[in-house]
Parts: sequence; structure tokens; C-alpha cells
Amino acid sequence: MTGSYDALLARLGHQFSDRDLIRVALTHRSVGPCNNERLEFLGDSLLNCIIAAELFRLRPELPEGDLSRLRATLVRGTTLAEVAGELELPALLIMGPGELRTGGFQRHSIQADAVEALLGAVYLDGGFDACRTVVLTLFAQRLASLPSVATLKDPKTRLQEWLQGRGEPLPLYELVSSDGKSHERVFTVRCVVEACNVSSEASGTSRKNAEQTAAEEALNSLLSRRKRAGS
Repeated sequence: MTGSYDALLARLGHQFSDRDLIRVALTHRSVGPCNNERLEFLGDSLLNCIIAAELFRLRPELPEGDLSRLRATLVRGTTLAEVAGELELPALLIMGPGELRTGGFQRHSIQADAVEALLGAVYLDGGFDACRTVVLTLFAQRLASLPSVATLKDPKTRLQEWLQGRGEPLPLYELVSSDGKSHERVFTVRCVVEACNVSSEASGTSRKNAEQTAAEEALNSLLSRRKRAGS
């Protein structure tokens, strides 16, 4: 495993003084009590702190809400799983027989946890500055090409801001129906923008999801109408 660790550390950009930390960081809880959960807890906090500070520096014009949305896209599980793939972590994960049989090393959540645990291990081995350097190196490309904040806002927020920007009242959301068994219920919601005479209905497995879809349809209707009017 030493050769594999050498390749990992080259990609990571940190040389460990205590290589036992690497093994623990890559050990899933299915192996036993000596696993990466504590390191994951530590690495999660460090990652959020470092990314937040860097976004604060890079985007001085953004308010707290927008900074939070950007951070969320960078530290979410799917992004961390991408980082795990870039580090070629999945092949190095240490798992119990049950997880190995079910292909646990392919699960994005497990990969993401291992990335956070590895960051916790870097911190314990080299301190905060070393951890910060690793995080900024791993996320350099993503930080250099941050998405538009507008694309990160959920449909309800975008609809609300669109209406507020034009001095219009906020939309109303009405529960039309709730059908099915408790564990597989389908909710249908109506979004009504009275001032603009727009109404849309949508269904989802939760009321929240249905409201988001209905809001998106209402906003699309408003934007289409505005485009046709040429204003």
C-alpha cells in the first residue's frame, strides 16, 4: 500500500510525517472502531471554514446568502466525490467484507467522507496552514470558475426576487391534494401570482418539492410573457 500512498500524497501535495493517519482516514466504519468518522468530523469543519474564508476574499461584493450558496456547491457530497475521483481515493478505501460485497467504495457519500477525513488527517499532521494549502489546491479550478449566483437560487427564491424587483406582491402556494400511502404520498400544489394573473400546478413527493416545481413553472410563464411583450 506504500506505493499507492506515495501516489496519493503526490496528488494531494502533502507529505505525512505520521502515515498511520492516512490509513485511518481511508478506513470505513464497517471495519471496526478504528475508523475515519472522527477525522471526517474534523475535516468537514476545516473544509467549510477554509472555503468560506476564500469565498469571502474572492467575492467581496456578495451578501451572506449568496456566499452560503456558493460554499454549499463546493462542499456538498457530489463535489467531494468528484474530488475523491481526482485523487483516485476509491481504490484505496479500506472496508469491511459487507461493504466490499455491496460495492461500498463506489458510493459517493463514502468517498466524500473519506475526502473530509483526509483533510482532518492533514490538519493533525501538519497544522492549519498545511490543510488550507491542500484545500485550496484541490479546489483551485472550482474556485476560479464559480457558477453564477443566480443559477444557485431555488425557484421559489428566484420567483420571489423577480416579483419584489417589480414591486409586485409575493406568490401564494395552495395545497391542491395529497394522495397515496404515508410513505409514498404525492403532493400537488398550486402557485398563484395574482397580480400577474399567472397560476401553475405541480406535483412532487413532498410539498416542498411540489412548491419549487410550481414556482419554476410560474416564473417561466412570467419570463416568456415578458419576452413576448418585448420588455
